[in-house]
Amino acid sequence: MGHGGNVIQELTTDHREVEEIFDRIQSMTGQGQELRDLVDEVTIELVRHSVAEEQYLYPAVRKYVEGGEQIADKEIRDHSRIENILKQLEKMHADSSEMSPLLQQLMEEVTEHVTDEENNLFPMLRQACSSEMLGDLGEKVRRAKAMAPTRPHPAAPDTPPANKLLAPGAGLVDRARDFVTGRGKS
Repeated sequence: MGHGGNVIQELTTDHREVEEIFDRIQSMTGQGQELRDLVDEVTIELVRHSVAEEQYLYPAVRKYVEGGEQIADKEIRDHSRIENILKQLEKMHADSSEMSPLLQQLMEEVTEHVTDEENNLFPMLRQACSSEMLGDLGEKVRRAKAMAPTRPHPAAPDTPPANKLLAPGAGLVDRARDFVTGRGKS
């Protein structure tokens, strides 16, 4: 799928990519390494996406959207629940009997979050921001995703400025670990 465009287009493309990974997970007949690879792939995508939203999208929502403080706080709480599930999945063996119910919970949480963003948040943001602002946010989100961590860090700060300072360092460490282990390369 192609990335680019304004922040809404960029994040919507991310949403479709995660849904596609979920479809692949649901169509699997076995477990083992193939499932582990898909769980790692969806984890990488969700963590990078969440970090970028927390660094740039939600501060814009707070600033420009009516009721933005409450909306951004709710979205960050959603991210926190998802990140905690991802952390549990990261530690779990693919053949564990707990894997399937936890994956189902993850898919439900993410689907609900995506639906809320696309049906409520994105239209409000489109209404509140100029096309230039949305385009600039899209660029910032793409840059943030390139530097973002690839593993869940539930204890990390999720609001600026601390998240903007710490995420690139965590991202560098995560990408080094991924390189050494081959994680995310399948």
